[in-house]
Amino acid sequence: MGLEHFDPLLRTHELVMALKTDAALRRRFEQDEGAVLAEFPLTDAERAAIRSRDFRALYELGLHPYYLSQLSRLIFGTVEGAGASDAARALVASFERPRS
Repeated sequence: MGLEHFDPLLRTHELVMALKTDAALRRRFEQDEGAVLAEFPLTDAERAAIRSRDFRALYELGLHPYYLSQLSRLIFGTVEGAGASDAARALVASFERPRS
């Protein structure tokens, strides 16, 4: 995984940074993900990839690899026993799925 797909203008970068820095936004995301996604000027493809936890699609759309891992942790947890392993497995599984 490199930077060959990186698009610095992809709006998902803004979403991930906002989720990282705003605890209230994270809580709202956990309660109503769709409403939070609607607040950001994401493309339909970005929204669909986030909803389906398709990190490979996000990577191919241009999400920086660092933000991929951050988003995975934000969604699945950050400490061992609270979802960190699930986050890593989801990220890897997303890349292992065959593309149509």
